[in-house]
Amino acid sequence: MLRHRAYRRLFAAQVVALAGTGLATVALGLLAYDIAGADAGAVLGTALAIKMTAYVLIAPAAAAVADRVPRRALLVGADLTRACIAVTLPFVDQVWQVYALVFLLQSASAVFTPAFQAVIPDVLPRERDYTRALSLARLAYDMESLFSPALAAALLCLVSYNWLFAGTVCGFLASAVLVAGTALPAASAASARTGTRRAGVAAGARLFLAVPPLRGLLALDLAVAAAGAMVTVNSIVYVRDLLGLSTGMVPVALGAYGAGSMGAALVLPRLLERVRDRTVMVRGALVMGFVFGALGVVTAAGGGWWRLPALLATWCAFGTACSMVLTPAGRLVRRCAPPPERTAAFAARFSLSHGCWLLTYPLAGWLGAAAGLRAAVVVLGALAVAAGVAAVRLWPAAGAAGPAAQRASTCRTASVKSMRMSTTPSTARARRAATGTMLRLRSDPENVTTPSATETTTGWSGKR
Repeated sequence: MLRHRAYRRLFAAQVVALAGTGLATVALGLLAYDIAGADAGAVLGTALAIKMTAYVLIAPAAAAVADRVPRRALLVGADLTRACIAVTLPFVDQVWQVYALVFLLQSASAVFTPAFQAVIPDVLPRERDYTRALSLARLAYDMESLFSPALAAALLCLVSYNWLFAGTVCGFLASAVLVAGTALPAASAASARTGTRRAGVAAGARLFLAVPPLRGLLALDLAVAAAGAMVTVNSIVYVRDLLGLSTGMVPVALGAYGAGSMGAALVLPRLLERVRDRTVMVRGALVMGFVFGALGVVTAAGGGWWRLPALLATWCAFGTACSMVLTPAGRLVRRCAPPPERTAAFAARFSLSHGCWLLTYPLAGWLGAAAGLRAAVVVLGALAVAAGVAAVRLWPAAGAAGPAAQRASTCRTASVKSMRMSTTPSTARARRAATGTMLRLRSDPENVTTPSATETTTGWSGKR
């Protein structure tokens, strides 16, 4: 995987940008506590809700123009914008300033992330390579959750938390340099000509509503958002107020979540070769309900030395369950979206999944501040269980079929739905390519992949 030069540079860009983001996450939590004290959970929950609002509003609009702008220029521009905004964060001393800068910073991220995700399938067209890339991406996020808090804890022994934002700036600048030096494949011609801007924005959302695996994925994203919001928003409240520990334990708690997620991401590539995506993802969501039950016990306990190890184990279990859902999600979108609609599909998933976080972040913060941590655990736990049950119903099991048959069924459904939704003349070649995929599925489902950009543009794969 890392022998591929373009992917290697893109992966390095992702790692350094995430490291900077991780430092900003820790620093933002400490800044909120410095400004608001015991109400830090509410401030941080509101700030993260604003972040999700930016994702939901900006990502679809960015997707409408992403295929009309050179990919490298778009990604580098977003990185430089994020670096410029991060420079101002150490000078914040009012809550409204936190909210304004978070919105601007995350608006730039809403442009960068879906465009970056849509590039990777074109850089790595083979599904096996792409699956490994998804695992590496998950590991990158987990390394950020694990090592960025550890680095933050070390730096906090030497400098104040405001200096952590300097690491954020360096991360975004390094990412821009790496992307600027990478030759990226151009978006497919069909993708660049898929109708009007409004149609491009709606195409991905229609795909998600039409295909059962993607409908189930939305419910699974809600379960992940419930667990992740509890960890992100209330870690500092658990550590400082419930357990009465020092600020240095906050990165340790966040690191436990990252450790659990990283362990699952290391195992999943081989597991997914034998077990269906649905089995892994749905079970991960259902496990979250049990983990919330364990968290309720920790929250209700009046004291005891065991509460800190139990909290770390609970955070680790949340990380494992979330990784079981998130790691295979990218290849599910890739299979269900033909190349002309891939950018719109990734942008739709980015926007819709963060719409779930837009619901859970305020719940975690405001409930924790107004009604206490117990109420937050009960409400978010019930939401995670309901989302897991909904995913089971929205994404029916395909009988006893193995992974190959599941891939065939998923791709066939996506191709049919995509052809019905695509009505502009410029997507006729894409429809012919999808039809060819369906015919090949009937004869050899094990070896079929989604059409490449060349097949989509020409309508012919070069194979008889």
